[in-house]
Amino acid sequence: MFKFLIAVVLIVGLVSCEKKPSGRVFFVSPQNGEEVRSPVAFKMGLEGMEIQPAGEVLPGKGHHHIIINGEPLASGQAVPFVEKKTYHYGKGQTEASIELEPGEYDVTLQFANGAHVSYGPELSSKIRIKVIP
Repeated sequence: MFKFLIAVVLIVGLVSCEKKPSGRVFFVSPQNGEEVRSPVAFKMGLEGMEIQPAGEVLPGKGHHHIIINGEPLASGQAVPFVEKKTYHYGKGQTEASIELEPGEYDVTLQFANGAHVSYGPELSSKIRIKVIP
């Protein structure tokens, strides 16, 4: 039993000491507060990490997700598949076009690994846009 407890403590210690990914995720366009027309053209930026299509999970690599009217996801949380709310760019895309009805939207750019698992709020960016007719 004692050896088992030591093993658990060592594993927990190793997991908690894992280096968190560092980088920056941002919208190249549109900018926060911008008025846009539909379809909205998004350009997604990334620094300090590497774009990789979905599939293999490798440290420091992943792809973008856009979440409409949602919050950044916690580290380790899978990005859900919700029609017209979450958009997955698992081919490694850095540009996208999304049809949105006129109105105001909070748009979150979330970076996640090859299995669509979030790197956390540290690798997300949120803007507010207004879609005009």
